[in-house]
Formats: sequence, C-alpha cells, structure tokens
Amino acid sequence: MDVTSGPVARKIKKKMEKMKRVLILDGTNNFYRAFVVDPSMSSNGKPIGGVKGFLKILQKLIREIKPDQVVICWDGAGGSQRRRQMNKNYKGGRKAIRLNRNNSMLTQEEEMENRIDQQLRLVEYINHMPIAQFIFDNVEADDLISAANQEYKGWQKVIVSSDKDFFQLLDDETILLRPIQKKVYNKNILIEEYGIHPTNFALARAIAGDKSDNLPGVPGAGLPTVAKRFPYLVEEKDYTTSDLVSTCLHEEKPLKVHERIIENEKLIKENYKIMQLYNPLVSPQNRDKVKHVISNYPKSFSKTEIRKMMLNDGFPELSWHDLFAAFNRIALT
Repeated sequence: MDVTSGPVARKIKKKMEKMKRVLILDGTNNFYRAFVVDPSMSSNGKPIGGVKGFLKILQKLIREIKPDQVVICWDGAGGSQRRRQMNKNYKGGRKAIRLNRNNSMLTQEEEMENRIDQQLRLVEYINHMPIAQFIFDNVEADDLISAANQEYKGWQKVIVSSDKDFFQLLDDETILLRPIQKKVYNKNILIEEYGIHPTNFALARAIAGDKSDNLPGVPGAGLPTVAKRFPYLVEEKDYTTSDLVSTCLHEEKPLKVHERIIENEKLIKENYKIMQLYNPLVSPQNRDKVKHVISNYPKSFSKTEIRKMMLNDGFPELSWHDLFAAFNRIALT
C-alpha cells in the first residue's frame, strides 16, 4: 500500500520530510496477518508464510516510508496477565489463530506449534538486522509500542497496526497506518471521522467497549453516540469518567444513554484502566531497557547470515534488494 498517495497523505508526507522518522511495528499483529494468508512452505515442507510474509511487509513499509530507524514490538509470554488481573475475562473466548486455507497436513495443535516456531524464527532474523526489537514476559506489544513512542520525541512516528487502541497515541508527531483497512490516520483525520480527540479516545472506547478484547461497554453507547452526546470530547483536554457522569447528572432532559452511563460508572473506569496506553503497563526496569536500546540504537547488519537463513528456509528466490539497501542505509546513519 502506498501511504504517500492522496492530498491528506501528501500533507503528512511534506511534514514528515522535515523530521527524522521511526517506523514502529506491532510485530504480533503483522506476523499474524502474514501467518494466516501466506501459503509459503519451507524447504522441510512446513509452513513458513508467517516469516516470509512478515519480511515482505517489512520491505514494503521500509521502501514506502523510508524510516531512519525501525522498532518492532512483540507480545511477551503471558503478555495479557496484568490486564487479566484487572478483568479475568480480558481477551477471553478468542478463537485460535488458524491458517485460512485447507491444510490437512497439520492438526490444530501442530499448527499452533508451527506458529510459535515461525515467530521465534522471525525474532532470530530480526536479531541480525539494524532494528530495535522488544519482547518482555508479561508485557503486551501495545504497551511497548507506547513506551517506545514516548522515547522518540521530536521524531515523526509511524505506527503500523490494525489495532484501534493506537488511535489514542495520535498527535502532531504520530500517525497510524492500518494495513488491513488500508487507511492512514493522523490526529485531524481521527477527529474528523470520529468526532473524538485522541486524548479522549480511550475514555470513549471504555464507554463503547471492545468486543475483540471481550470487554463489554455501556449498552446503546457506541462511539457515534458517545461523540454526539458528549461533543466536548473533541477538545484537546483530558476528560475523565467523573466528568461524563457529572454531565449526565446535570442533563435537563436525560436520555437512556445518560442513565446507563451513570449506572455503569464502575464498568467504564475498569475498562479505561485496561484500554489506556497513555501510561503503558511497563515496569520501570523494562522502561529503562527500552530507553537504553533506543539511545544505543543497534547498527549491526549481517546480510550473509540473513541470506543463509533464507536459503535454509526455502525462499532465496525473492528479490530483497530494497530491504538490504535500507538496512545498509540505517546501519550507516
């Protein structure tokens, strides 16, 4: 997808050209996308599409965005644990990630094992690239992306994920590329489409709920309703659940949605704690590690080792010229 097409995107590009640029990938989100759709098989006859597809996505993004640095963040083992402690139903009931094609050679258990193997293999690939890569036990990629984003003040940040959670991070320096939806968002585009400022987006979603994370919201209060009934959420001011409840209590002609928000104040506050990324759930020790890696950005690039791995995995036939050229440029910056 060409993120530089269209009048709005051209304005974004013009502003981006004046700043250093970092590409921040939701590794887990983009890997799953590749794993599901890429049918490639390795030289030993096992699916390798997650690795190959991810590298193709990475090459395309680097070619189009031309970043000065690249950051990739992964869900760690037990990544959802802290949020499950807040709500035991968080991400409950999710179906297992499956290949979207007939693959009778693998059972569901074997497919899951292959997915884990591919992800570990991909992490190994990236270790040979000039990329800052983060994965910590009991930490979700969302939190690491937010933590990394905060370390790049004064840079143009391009977050790549289909996850709506990152709308709350949009500001004058940060844009979100949603590859599945083929849309690019900056702060102004988000406000125009949803009528909600990024500063208040987590609060609005806490009211609406999030089915994908198994977090119920206030009945009858989707994002359009929230924007309509609380128009001040479009302002660049950090509103709270208490502000919304106060509005509802002082409404001269309260509607059902006002009554339900008052009744569900506790639910909204609990959802907000889980959904907000303004203060990511990353320990001080891990925050220091993120800061250290970014401050000492990895420049090593082993083209020979990467080619050897590709040969072993059975996909040396592709042209990786753009990817290798970009890594050479980043390593020499």
